[in-house]
Amino acid sequence: MIDSRASTGDCMSERFFIEPPITHDRALLTGSEVHHLAGVMRAEVGDEITLFDGSGCEFTGRIAALKKDRCELAILKRRAISREPPLAIIAGVALPKGDRQKWLVEKLTELGVTQLVPLLTARGVVQPGEGAASRLRRSVIEASKQCGRNVLLEIAPPVEVSQWFDSMPPLHERVLADPSGEPFGPSGTNLRGPVYIAVGPEGGFTEAEIAAARAAKWRSVSLGKSILRIETAAIALAAACIALAKPANEKLD
Repeated sequence: MIDSRASTGDCMSERFFIEPPITHDRALLTGSEVHHLAGVMRAEVGDEITLFDGSGCEFTGRIAALKKDRCELAILKRRAISREPPLAIIAGVALPKGDRQKWLVEKLTELGVTQLVPLLTARGVVQPGEGAASRLRRSVIEASKQCGRNVLLEIAPPVEVSQWFDSMPPLHERVLADPSGEPFGPSGTNLRGPVYIAVGPEGGFTEAEIAAARAAKWRSVSLGKSILRIETAAIALAAACIALAKPANEKLD
């Protein structure tokens, strides 16, 4: 049975991510989560902890057995708790270098962005390798643990930018960050369906890439007079879209 109320028990305040998804009344926590639980939190058998598995639910689990590399849990409660924004946002971004990638993923996760698509662009300096998705997903999990989100931001495979522009559904809002674009604001489009945003590399999209976006009916928008870094532009654009989103129960104009 799903309990939609927040827990009022004496669970440890930190949340722990568990995979695969919890489907029964027993679960197994492994890896770095166990090290944190036992070594940092000093948990003991009988303690209750809060778990999430990316399915949109939170769980209360009681520690049944605790070893160095594994923690056996009895699942006491399952709660359907959504902390998602009122619309889905898919962000196509030419990834920045180094630790700025982690910061970008953390903040997009906190905002509630649905999916991050690494864009391959002419001026991009980062070409995501095979290990990038795994590393970024770890940042998603850590950010989700902190912000209380129960659905994980999806890290999509990298895609060539012009191909991505052409592949978007035509009936949804699509905005591209461009210093020469129109000031960002409502377009008259229904901001309830998925919104697609695109942010280029440090040197910006090339003229050919912008032309490809416009041919695919993307709207070029400016985020102000300053030249923003990749992660700043992505976060600002995502936050602006969320701010303009209409609640599900609000009538359209």
